[in-house]
Amino acid sequence: MSERRPAPTVGQVVLGKRLQELREAAGLKREEAAQVLRVAPATVRRMEMAEVALKIPYVQVLLETYGVGADETAVFVALAEEANQPGWWQRFHDVLPDWFSLYVSLEGAARIIRSYEPHFVPGLLQTEAYARAVMEAGTVGQTGPEAIARHVSLRMTRQQLLERADPPHLWVIMDETVLRRPVSIDGAVMRGQLDKLLEFAERDRITLQVAEFSEGPHPGTYAPFSLFRFAEAELPDLVFTEYLTGALYLDSRKEVAAHLEVLDHMSARAASAERTKKLLRERRADF
Repeated sequence: MSERRPAPTVGQVVLGKRLQELREAAGLKREEAAQVLRVAPATVRRMEMAEVALKIPYVQVLLETYGVGADETAVFVALAEEANQPGWWQRFHDVLPDWFSLYVSLEGAARIIRSYEPHFVPGLLQTEAYARAVMEAGTVGQTGPEAIARHVSLRMTRQQLLERADPPHLWVIMDETVLRRPVSIDGAVMRGQLDKLLEFAERDRITLQVAEFSEGPHPGTYAPFSLFRFAEAELPDLVFTEYLTGALYLDSRKEVAAHLEVLDHMSARAASAERTKKLLRERRADF
């Protein structure tokens, strides 16, 4: 059986879907592919669903069975070997839940990230002091000093994504609650965070909007969620939504379309990017 991973990399997700497409194009069922490998059908399913790493000998046999040429096979195998490499975030395995590992992988591969956050500044935009205050409030379930330090370090490392030469477009809608709820009795924490948001708001590939109280309820009030869009045609849009002890990854067209419609609706009603900067400056003056 292929070696299990804490969570698949985006490369494994893409190549798993491609393996499934090639099998279906060859007119084979999973049971027939499994017979070729002399394994259980569940092994083929796990490879296609990116539940396990891509075992290279299995990949080579499957590609030959599916009638894939030598050149395409060589490229596929090279991509599979690269996809099987552990992501940088796996060194934080001691504090990173398995259900969030995939999120970090998706975050790093996405071309567009659209998010709604009703409670806190999104992790990619948090200052170190703000992140630590949130952790100390017990929101991660582990409040020991060492665990908090590791969580903060992970969050700061994730932010290197925004410093790349070609970063993803990050489009965030925050509820006004985010600006009104102080996370620390130290006003300097919120001052620093608001200054950081104002700095981010000036970047070309970051769009910030605030859903103001004055606009009343909106369709996204249920929970925070993010929608990822990728450059790879093989990988469809994905939605991540989080709850107290885990998360859901949604990829059905119906569910993704519903979340995209909500984001579009909220962005039309939320404060514009320019008004959001005004709101941030006004809130900054309160500290």
